[in-house]
Amino acid sequence: MSISQQQLLSQLEHLTQLPRPLLGQQVSLPNHAIHAPHRHPWAQLSYAIHGVINVHTPRGQFVAPPTHGILIPPNIEHGVHCSANTVIRSLYIEARYLPWQSCQVLIIDALLKELIIAFSLFPVEYDEQGAEGRLVAVLLDRLASAKVSHLMLPWPTSPPLIDCCRYLAKHPDCCQPLAFFSTPLAISDKTLSRAFKKETGMSFRQWRQRNRLLAALPLLESGMRITDVALACGYDSLSAFIAAFKALLGTTPGEHLIK
Repeated sequence: MSISQQQLLSQLEHLTQLPRPLLGQQVSLPNHAIHAPHRHPWAQLSYAIHGVINVHTPRGQFVAPPTHGILIPPNIEHGVHCSANTVIRSLYIEARYLPWQSCQVLIIDALLKELIIAFSLFPVEYDEQGAEGRLVAVLLDRLASAKVSHLMLPWPTSPPLIDCCRYLAKHPDCCQPLAFFSTPLAISDKTLSRAFKKETGMSFRQWRQRNRLLAALPLLESGMRITDVALACGYDSLSAFIAAFKALLGTTPGEHLIK
């Protein structure tokens, strides 16, 4: 007797292997069910056709609006965060089909999006030798060749820098100078700046700007006015916000407003 998608997804954490090379998710799991850190022996594409997904790992934060998806390789600890109205169409994939060994944010083009949506309607035990199997082959091929995006924030490893990044993540409008963080640590700005670069690969200024832009995505998807989003993310100039946003995403903030 075939198993339903809902039944299998409810048992997902207990599985050791997938029933097919690809498993689709047609229904959004409750937010509390995916928030807790966990890992599994297959790869996962966290993707939403509406809303913004955040994936947190010990090494970074990865953010995906509907034009992107987050690829999580097997056995990497992660937690998935999203708002209540996010519509998820995630994929669970046998590791041998994908080339990446670390988490990546991938660009989901129009064709790949439609393939994911179509596959999410397939039964768990889809016909691997028929039309369903051929669509799966195309989907996996398109996914493996998807372009990598920079919608991620590398996370430091030392407690002082972790505290600094947590503060900035919680306060994307923070405009405090580097001394605001270095003085309580009794170190110079230069020392803190070097440590930041060593642990994240980015300067303090670069990290803070990307944090602001990633924080803007869920606000835009919620329908907040662009001017208000810019202010909430530390920009006192709307033109500067739009320019920085377009430089990172290749699109304008207006293209991410909820329709």
